[in-house]
Amino acid sequence: METESNPVVAADDDGMWSLLRSTPLGRLGVVAGGELDIFPINYVVDEKTIVFRTAEGTKLVELTARSNVVFEIDGYTEHDAWSVVVKGTAERLDRQLEIDRADTLPLRPWIPTDKYVYVRVAPTSLSGRRFRRGPEPDRGVF
Repeated sequence: METESNPVVAADDDGMWSLLRSTPLGRLGVVAGGELDIFPINYVVDEKTIVFRTAEGTKLVELTARSNVVFEIDGYTEHDAWSVVVKGTAERLDRQLEIDRADTLPLRPWIPTDKYVYVRVAPTSLSGRRFRRGPEPDRGVF
């Protein structure tokens, strides 16, 4: 529980999944062409995994070569803020049963492009924090 003296607290597992369900946009970090890269993606939570759609291209090629990824969301209001980081493995859904099920998820591209490939991120770890926003504390006397 956050206190006046500690405006930063770790989020519990249920709290992190609740935050992940609360926003449709996150960032996916991958190694692309030997370099770190980050992509904004819209996604949905499906059970305790992250699912997104993508097109053929750099992101998909790199996910095939290196399945370890990091996914992050954050947000804020006037009074609080939060951040959740998911580390995990990404897998292209290629079995028709998986694709048919994914087609029922409320997940559509935000821009008018062809994104017919579903990817599921299975978490290996989650970390999250909540922050109480407020004015900067007095610096005190040095």
